[in-house]
Amino acid sequence: MDVITAIKSRRAIKHFDPDYQLPQHDIDTLVSLAQLSPTAFNIQHWRFLLVQDRTLREAIRALSWMQPQITDASLLIVICADLKAWQKQPERYWRNAPPEIREGLLAAIDSYYRDCETVQRDEAMRSCGIAAQTLMLAAQALGYDSCPMDLADFAEVGRLIRLPEDHVIGLFVAIGKGIREPWPRGGALDRDEVVIRNRF
Repeated sequence: MDVITAIKSRRAIKHFDPDYQLPQHDIDTLVSLAQLSPTAFNIQHWRFLLVQDRTLREAIRALSWMQPQITDASLLIVICADLKAWQKQPERYWRNAPPEIREGLLAAIDSYYRDCETVQRDEAMRSCGIAAQTLMLAAQALGYDSCPMDLADFAEVGRLIRLPEDHVIGLFVAIGKGIREPWPRGGALDRDEVVIRNRF
């Protein structure tokens, strides 16, 4: 499936076949493609938590408005980000760059993130969102359905999954085989309302 078709056909699916199991090679493909998502300074701070334990999924569902996708989708991914990835051996992110380029980027990373917790969190959320879209389009291309999700008590979910203190949950993505047609599209805003040229 080409990318334009994937974008046009992707929908947020709410009801999945609970008996369908994604093959491991498709899970590996989805994660590999998600890892190609861009991040500022290539710090790759997303973390893809694959929730495969049924009991844990039930507990997460109880904290997420009892949304059926949590337990019924073949794959539940909690997309998290390491807020401090920028200072954890950042030379790794540019190990293949020439030394002078690498040193300049390391200085820029430090300058951009140090003592800027809002920037650290904002970048994490942007990266989680980009990775989620990559996952959903990749799933669509592979013949699967998906649903981006929030509506959860992320603090409690964080406790369940033992989220490290320097990490944050961005959102969930459920992936599997849908069993019901999605609701009709809610309706797009007029393009003139959402496209602004040069200045507001």
